[in-house]
Amino acid sequence: MSIRPWRDVIRRKSRQVMVGNVPVGGDAPIAVQTMTNTLTSDAKATLQQIHAAVEAGADIVRVSCPDEASTAAMPEICREAGVPIVADIHFHYKRALEAADAGAACLRINPGNIGSSERVKEVVRAAKANGCSMRIGVNAGSLEKHLLEKYGEPCPEALVESALEHARILEDNDFFDFKISVKASDVFLAVAAYHGLAEACDYPLHLGITEAGGLRGGTVKSSIGIGSLLWAGIGDTIRVSLSAEPVEEVKVGFEILKSLGLRHRGVRIVSCPSCARQAFPVIKTVETLEERLSHIHTPMSLSIIGCVVNGPGEARETDIGLTGGGNGNHMVYLSGMTDHKITDDKLVDHIVELVEKKAAELEAQKAAEAAEAADAAPAHAHAH
Repeated sequence: MSIRPWRDVIRRKSRQVMVGNVPVGGDAPIAVQTMTNTLTSDAKATLQQIHAAVEAGADIVRVSCPDEASTAAMPEICREAGVPIVADIHFHYKRALEAADAGAACLRINPGNIGSSERVKEVVRAAKANGCSMRIGVNAGSLEKHLLEKYGEPCPEALVESALEHARILEDNDFFDFKISVKASDVFLAVAAYHGLAEACDYPLHLGITEAGGLRGGTVKSSIGIGSLLWAGIGDTIRVSLSAEPVEEVKVGFEILKSLGLRHRGVRIVSCPSCARQAFPVIKTVETLEERLSHIHTPMSLSIIGCVVNGPGEARETDIGLTGGGNGNHMVYLSGMTDHKITDDKLVDHIVELVEKKAAELEAQKAAEAAEAADAAPAHAHAH
C-alpha cells in the first residue's frame, strides 16, 4: 500500500512490444514520441529535427514515408537517429517493405487499407524478417466506409471496431508485435474510444488527440485527453500533436507525464502566479530559469515563490526552494530546510549554480549505486 494512495496510477495490464530497443507496454516507462515535419527525403534536415527532439527527451520519432525518395533516405536516417524510427505508411504497401528493409523499428500502418491479403502477408513477412513492430493507427477522420454506414458517424464503437478488424488481419497472419491507437480531434470521442479499446484487448496503446491545434490550444486539449487517460491507467506511449515544432510536442508530453508522476526528467519548477506581495519579479525569474535549466536532465524539484504566504510550505516539499523576503533579501531552502539568504542581483545565477551542483550530486550518487549493484551481482551469482 502506498503512503499516498490518492496519487497512485494503476496501469492497465498490457502485453509488451519492442520498438527497436524501446519496450512499449507491460511495466515499461511510458514512451514519448513525436513526428518530424521535414521532407523525409532530405535526410540532413530530418536528422537535425530528430536530434533536437531526442535532446528534449523523445524516446521514439516517427517520419512520414509517402514516396520512394523518402524510403531511400531511411537507411541514413535510421542509422544516425540515435532513437528508434517509426515509418508512417499510408496505402502504399511497397513503402512499408522498403522502410522495414531500411531499418525502421516500427511501421505505422492500417492493414485494411494497403490492399489485398497477399500484400498484407508481404508486409508481415518484411516486418518479421527485420524485427520490426507495427502500430495500427485508427483515426476518426478516415474511418472505413462500411463502419460509417453502420454507425452513421465516427463514434467510439466505430473506432474500436475498426481497430479490432485491423488487429484481426495481423493476428490471422500470426503477427502480434503491434500497438494500437484510436485518435480523434474531439477529446470526448478519443477518450471514450480508448476506454473501449483498453477493455477489448491487451495490446499496448499509443495515445494522442489528433490535429489538436496550435501550441497553446493543442497543449490544453492534449493535456485533458491524454492526461485523463493516463490518470485512468490507460496508455503506454504518447504523442502530443501540435501545429508547432516537434521539440514542443516532446516538452508538453513530458510535462503531462511529470505532472502525473509517471516519468521524471529535468527540473520540475513549482512557482506562484505572483501578486502584489511578490518580493522579486517571479514571472521573469521563472522564464529565465526554465531556459537556463533546460540542459539538466536529472529529475529534481525547485520552488520559486514570491512571498512567505506559501513559500516555506512549498520549499519543504522541494529539493531547492526560494521564497521572496523584504529589502531584496530572499530565503534559500535546501532539502526543505532554511539555509541562507540571497540578494536580488545574484538570484538567478545563484539558483542555477545550486541546481547544477545538486544535479551533479544526484548523478554521482546514482553512478555509485549502479557500481555497487554491479559489484554485488557477480559475487551473488558466484555464491550460487
